[in-house]
Amino acid sequence: MGDGDKGNRAYGHKPFKRSRSHFTDRVTADGRDGWPVESGRYRLVVSRACPWASRAVISRRLLGLEEALPMAVTDPIQDDRSWRFTLDPDGRDPVLGIRHLAEAYEKREPGAPGGVSVPAIVDVPSGKLVTNDYQQLTLDLATEWTALHRAGAPDLYPEPLRDEIDEVMEGVYRDVNNGVYRAGFATHQKEYEEACAGVFRRLETLAERLAGQRYLVGDTITEADIRLFTTLVRFDPVYHGHFKCNLWKLTENPVLWAYARDLFQTPGFGDTVDFDHIKRHYYQVHSGINPTGIVPLGPDLAGWTTPHHRERLGGRPFGDGTPPGPVPPDERVGPPGQPGQPA
Repeated sequence: MGDGDKGNRAYGHKPFKRSRSHFTDRVTADGRDGWPVESGRYRLVVSRACPWASRAVISRRLLGLEEALPMAVTDPIQDDRSWRFTLDPDGRDPVLGIRHLAEAYEKREPGAPGGVSVPAIVDVPSGKLVTNDYQQLTLDLATEWTALHRAGAPDLYPEPLRDEIDEVMEGVYRDVNNGVYRAGFATHQKEYEEACAGVFRRLETLAERLAGQRYLVGDTITEADIRLFTTLVRFDPVYHGHFKCNLWKLTENPVLWAYARDLFQTPGFGDTVDFDHIKRHYYQVHSGINPTGIVPLGPDLAGWTTPHHRERLGGRPFGDGTPPGPVPPDERVGPPGQPGQPA
């Protein structure tokens, strides 16, 4: 997500179309694309503001890949070269030694089309971008990196359920993950109304599905839940107001609000969420639809830690596995209402 300052100013002034990932190489167990799974060789570059990158952050933590796949976190505020490492000392990533993720893109293919997006995997020895394929990246973490998973890691993409997971994820992507963007960046009333209506139709369908089961597919957390969560956690803070998806708030839908809180309180989900980064990115970067750059004070985030009672539906969050361990000290984010998070 994110093509830099010029692209962000254009949002709201031209029709929105999500770019396909230009770099679709895969890091696999057999290395068939030239990039074999290897502990410590690659660096995962993310923004905590970006829902597409947040998928990878959650998957990495659930699978226990923190040491095998070190992570770089960019500044939530982009400049004209897009994602930058201004959160690090001297404004450089301490491992890659670069100021902008664009430098890894340029090393891979000078002048490549499609902009600079996260999540991205960079090859540390060469400094070259490997992939920015946000759709495939997390599936590969779940299926190709298994030799490096922690003991007790969940199966996020179980083979017997993949067809159903894929079907659910396709609808979630089209109408929810991407639908909120099509509504928020619409340039005409009809375009906006169709996208917004599609978002809420899909959310209502998902609420019906989740009324009788704890997770989207099967009785454990899967990739489908991760992909829906990253939009739901941003819904009231950003998409309801900033993107005009305001037929109702997440907190006004009892099923989805309980489901989102259940996941948020599950290790690996809420402990990766930085509401401060989320709000500042959307409201300050998307100057085409929020030219003042003012970041709203609300909503109150305290509700995220309230009881959800979804355990009554059964389900086993991690299947036969176990929760991930403590968050590494250098990757911790403050809980809602604490330092690092707006109250």
